[in-house]
Amino acid sequence: MKASRIVAAGAAAGITVLALSAPAFAHVTVQPEGTAAKGGYAVIDFKVPNERDDASTTKLEVNFPTDHPLASVMPEPMPGWKIEVTKSKLDKPLEMHGEKITEAVSKVTWTADGKGIEPGYFEKFPLSVGQLPEDTDQLAFKALQTYSNKEVVRWIEVPQKGQEEPDNPAPVLELSAASEDGHHGSSADEDSEAKSAEKTSAETAASDSSAGTDTTARVLGIVGIVVGAAGVAYGVLAGRRRSDA
Repeated sequence: MKASRIVAAGAAAGITVLALSAPAFAHVTVQPEGTAAKGGYAVIDFKVPNERDDASTTKLEVNFPTDHPLASVMPEPMPGWKIEVTKSKLDKPLEMHGEKITEAVSKVTWTADGKGIEPGYFEKFPLSVGQLPEDTDQLAFKALQTYSNKEVVRWIEVPQKGQEEPDNPAPVLELSAASEDGHHGSSADEDSEAKSAEKTSAETAASDSSAGTDTTARVLGIVGIVVGAAGVAYGVLAGRRRSDA
């Protein structure tokens, strides 16, 4: 009897934990590939899980913050999805690389050409964005997730510090401080450059090693020819001496 009560209590606790943790991983979220440094550029991914058992996600709309507009937004082509980038005029023009920008991307929409995100799956929607603002620590993107049954989930509630997470939190991108040397590139780019440098170094070392081996072989070959020729000459001379004797 006591054992059955313990099992029942454990099962109830497990169900409670699952109920509390389920929303945490089911939200639409945004994360950078590497880092998103203030004042720089970054590649960010919107991770969209399918929360329904009987419908697929067929559309994602991501609205960009109007208080910190981004002048450069480029989506990556995705098989099975049609991508539309919407721009709007800015109330206050931005200056970027010495030029005034009068409009910025206000929304990016992905619409499925096929099945979309089916139950039990998730998908990432990448964007290259910049120049990231320097006067804020985060950017909130309000998103709308549409299902094949016409249901729309609005991920638009901006989380507030010191308060509980809302039921439908908006994706929030955390910005890191710019490096002291003024370099704003993402660590993903740095990793790519480092890997490229390592590959070039390895290829150069292999080439040098191959060249050294080839040179050594040639030298040994010439030495062998000279030694062989000397041996033949010695044999001829020795034969003549015996003949004369």
